[in-house]
Amino acid sequence: MQTLPDKPGFHYGWVIIALGFLTIFVALGMARFSYAVFLPGMHNGLGLSYQQLGFIGTSNFAGYLFAVIFTPFLIRRLQHRASITVGLTLIGLSMFGISRSSSFAAIAVLYILVGMGGGFANVSTMVLLPHWFRTQKRGTAAGIICGGSGLGIVFAGVLIPFLSRNIGAQGWRSGWLIFSCLSLAIAACVALFLRNSPAEKGLEPMGAAAPLNPDRLIPRDEKGKGRILLHLGLLYGLFGVTFMVYGTFIVATMVKEYGFTEAKAGLYWSWVGLFSMFSGVGFGTLSDRLGRNWGLALVFLVQSAAYLLAGCHLGGAALALSVVLYGSAIFAIPAIMAAAVGDYLGVSGAANAFVLITIVFAVGQTIGPGAAGMIAGVTGSFTSTFLISALLTLVAALLAALLPKPHDIHGL
Repeated sequence: MQTLPDKPGFHYGWVIIALGFLTIFVALGMARFSYAVFLPGMHNGLGLSYQQLGFIGTSNFAGYLFAVIFTPFLIRRLQHRASITVGLTLIGLSMFGISRSSSFAAIAVLYILVGMGGGFANVSTMVLLPHWFRTQKRGTAAGIICGGSGLGIVFAGVLIPFLSRNIGAQGWRSGWLIFSCLSLAIAACVALFLRNSPAEKGLEPMGAAAPLNPDRLIPRDEKGKGRILLHLGLLYGLFGVTFMVYGTFIVATMVKEYGFTEAKAGLYWSWVGLFSMFSGVGFGTLSDRLGRNWGLALVFLVQSAAYLLAGCHLGGAALALSVVLYGSAIFAIPAIMAAAVGDYLGVSGAANAFVLITIVFAVGQTIGPGAAGMIAGVTGSFTSTFLISALLTLVAALLAALLPKPHDIHGL
């Protein structure tokens, strides 16, 4: 197949990165990680119990998991640009519905749809990357894009309390309405400017093409790819189990076990959003240089340190360092995984591979907080759950270091 030459100057891949960043800002930052900020307002404004609000939060995960399973079908039928546009539009319309709703059942159903839209948009964005970026640039591109989640956390953490202070009990409704408008505006930008491949702009992917490796002429054992997929899935599952334990319970731990006020605990949590904006690009770029195996191993080690500091009760300074470390690494694993599936399985296999490991991740992030809650119910503290998380991420770091180098760069 004839390849198209790169055009000099500005590469359209930067537009793809910007649109991907905005997509993740909506699909994860606003659609998922902002929910905790809405809880007090929805509790007071609607009279919903925290048990009901917890169920609504869980419904988002259910919708996301459903979408992850069906995203490959959607991409095959619509391609990436339309799939992302559909996801963002579904999020925007569902958020508008939430802003107008007053019943538990209606909000739960709408938040399922928000989760589905998030799944469609997020997965479609991440599996687009191997089409636009060669191996040397994938980690950096994925890292920048994943920073959108952190911006969403910071944005929600500033906006929703501001609305509550100035509007009162109905401030949460204005928050969902603003989120809805932003989602629909970004959906329109994606529909207008995103492209499914560099060929549509007369370009090659960003990054230097790798020289032809004679090993590429040797037929590959598909079982080897299966082992790599299992290896990556196990790592992503361990990440899912552990990162949501910390993300779910660290604020409660600050208040209950460290005696922090809710305002101070909220300030500490906002640091997570701030530092997470740089987690993906920093570690993603590092993985471009060191390899995906050592990049993943380093991230897991940083996470282990964060969980260990939280579980050892060494004082406020250690807890602050724990929060900084957690934020600095929180979105690095998804960024490196998005790059790794393209490296190991090629452009054609990246979509299905990313979906499969994301299913494992989604199961892990569902199991982790529930198991941690049960352990804390028995022990009366989250200390042991953080220490268990530290142990699991240490195991993950070792497993990551054992990942082989990609046998076939696929010419990308």
